[in-house]
Amino acid sequence: MKTRDIHYDGCPPHWEPYRVQDRYARVMAVGVRLGLVLLLCTFVPYVAGVTSPGVPLDRLPAYWNQPVGEYAAAVNRDFLKLERPPVGWDWLRLLHTGHFVNLVGICVLAGVTVFCYAAVLPLLIRQRRRVYALGAVLEILLLLAAASGLPGGGH
Repeated sequence: MKTRDIHYDGCPPHWEPYRVQDRYARVMAVGVRLGLVLLLCTFVPYVAGVTSPGVPLDRLPAYWNQPVGEYAAAVNRDFLKLERPPVGWDWLRLLHTGHFVNLVGICVLAGVTVFCYAAVLPLLIRQRRRVYALGAVLEILLLLAAASGLPGGGH
């Protein structure tokens, strides 16, 4: 192999697309592991009664049969006592309760794709793969807009 056939990091040119896939997969693996660890670290203390629940575990099944709006209103009325039921990202102010801190791991799992695209974007730009880079940017923007609740008027 000649020196001019070597690209970034000593990889041959035909390996360049695989570097993008490899970086995406590595970021995904780290994100999934982090999300699962967070789920475990927040759920076990919640179930064991170590953290203070927003809704007592023995009372929770009585609310499960309700639509989400009615569930939020009833839980707020009976336990949380907030000005209004938590909707959308309102759960962040309730992280002190075991009932809501469990959502952190779920958010990490749901959001890891954004970090994967952000991680491969510099490689795509450096490789001059403009269409893929544009697709990655659009995907990031779409996922962030969806997470914000803006397209549907809130969660």
